[in-house]
Amino acid sequence: MLEHQCNDSICLVASISGSIANKGLVSPVYNSSKAAVIQLVKNRAIESNPVRQDGSGGIRIDCLSPRHILMPMVAQNPKDEPDLKDSWCRENIVGRLADIETSKVKSAARYLLSKASSFMTGKNLVVDGDHTVW
Repeated sequence: MLEHQCNDSICLVASISGSIANKGLVSPVYNSSKAAVIQLVKNRAIESNPVRQDGSGGIRIDCLSPRHILMPMVAQNPKDEPDLKDSWCRENIVGRLADIETSKVKSAARYLLSKASSFMTGKNLVVDGDHTVW
């Protein structure tokens, strides 16, 4: 994008696991990889802004950190740990998990890629049913 002077937006997907430990799951490699995505976004945002005299730059880069969304990878966890899904729902202020069909994560991604978020870059937008507000 820099080489081709494309001033646009990038949205990466991290996870709340990049900011907090997953209660009930032992997943240090996953958590570390998502923390790396969050740091990558911050560093690339600095390197990609502002627009330079040669026309390069001006690329906004942000990431989303969803909590558990009911999709195949997450659906397996409660099978391995029967009480896990109920526990996850109780720990969310909204009292439920997101499903992939009606997930607000899609809307959040559209926001980050739109002009509506043009005054932000390097941010980690958490979409987690208010799990991390505790």
